[in-house]
Amino acid sequence: QVHLVESGGGLVQPGGSLSLSCTGFGETIFHLAWYRQYPGSPRDLVAKIFHEGTTNYRDSVKGRFFIDRDIAKRTLYLRMNSLKPNDTAVYYCNARLYDGGDDYWGQGTQVTVSS
Repeated sequence: QVHLVESGGGLVQPGGSLSLSCTGFGETIFHLAWYRQYPGSPRDLVAKIFHEGTTNYRDSVKGRFFIDRDIAKRTLYLRMNSLKPNDTAVYYCNARLYDGGDDYWGQGTQVTVSS
């Protein structure tokens, strides 16, 4: 059973850093990902990591955000550097257990980048 819980959101100044964590998944994972959502908009993929370790990122966060996971700790991370005001959004953890399977979501955590 998958029950994703995000943590680590908050308020940070432009140029600052923040790390998000997500727990609640098991050993069998096809991919893990972070999405974000602006008010009134659909969720957009931020970063994804596949079971074998391959990662991909949306262009606007490449070189600033880094996705990683600790299998033993069953924890997914998103390390965010050089944050910008337009990174402000609710960030969601996502998991898919197998290719073509259902998506599981966390409840979301607010990230606000403001001076």
